[in-house]
Amino acid sequence: MYQAHKKKGYKIQRLLVLSLFSFLTILIFLPLIWIVVSSLKTNIEFLTDPLGWPSELMFENYLHAWNRGFSTYFFNSILVNVITVILTLILASLCAYGLARFKFRGRDTIFYAILAGLLISPHVAVIPLYRLLISIGLYDTYIGLILPYVGFRLPFAIFLIRSYFLSIPVEIEESAYIDGCNSLTLFIRIIMPISKPIIATAALLTSRFVWNEFVFALIFIESSSKYTIPVGLTHFQDTLTASYGIMLAAIVIAAIPMVLLFLAMQKHFIAGLTAGSVKG
Repeated sequence: MYQAHKKKGYKIQRLLVLSLFSFLTILIFLPLIWIVVSSLKTNIEFLTDPLGWPSELMFENYLHAWNRGFSTYFFNSILVNVITVILTLILASLCAYGLARFKFRGRDTIFYAILAGLLISPHVAVIPLYRLLISIGLYDTYIGLILPYVGFRLPFAIFLIRSYFLSIPVEIEESAYIDGCNSLTLFIRIIMPISKPIIATAALLTSRFVWNEFVFALIFIESSSKYTIPVGLTHFQDTLTASYGIMLAAIVIAAIPMVLLFLAMQKHFIAGLTAGSVKG
């Protein structure tokens, strides 16, 4: 009797949880579906029937969006994103490994100073960075946008990767040292290959930040030929005089790389967030 009652309670609980998650899934996907459907409408259809299905699928909206300048913004974002992620991962992994494995005076102080960087909002530094970039001649350049991105993403990446490195057994490294490996060889050939989950996690989080960042891209870049997607879309709207179907098509194209990146790396992403979480 008790077992039957317990089993029935478990089924009800499971049904409630599934219902909740189904409801949340619908809430998340409905706006996405609306954007995709609306991107296939004409401007008149969008204004007269925003929630309806298009009478004809306007796939040419995507071609128009791509050919009217969005391709430039897209490749600018790819360039800035890739370079930022590579530089952040290289610097963060080297720094994290040094803080996790090497003992030297001031190690903890350096680590706490890096953690303090997490407390600084990037937007607080906009005016000093703006003046600095102008004074050293990096204003309105890709590198002038990339360097602040790297600087503000390093503290979190170091914190994340260091926690993972601490979870790696020291015996693995001791065996490598016995076999004649030096620290650099050990880091490249052993530590980095077994740290793919956390590297993928740091890469994904850094990439998402850079792909969506607006304020730095708006202030540090003046030439429209160097705009990234967030800034380009605002200029895009003015250029097309509010052609909503084409605008939404551009938004869909902008979202595709991040969606594909997450789908490709979700296994490593989940593993990276959970592994090493008990050490710090």
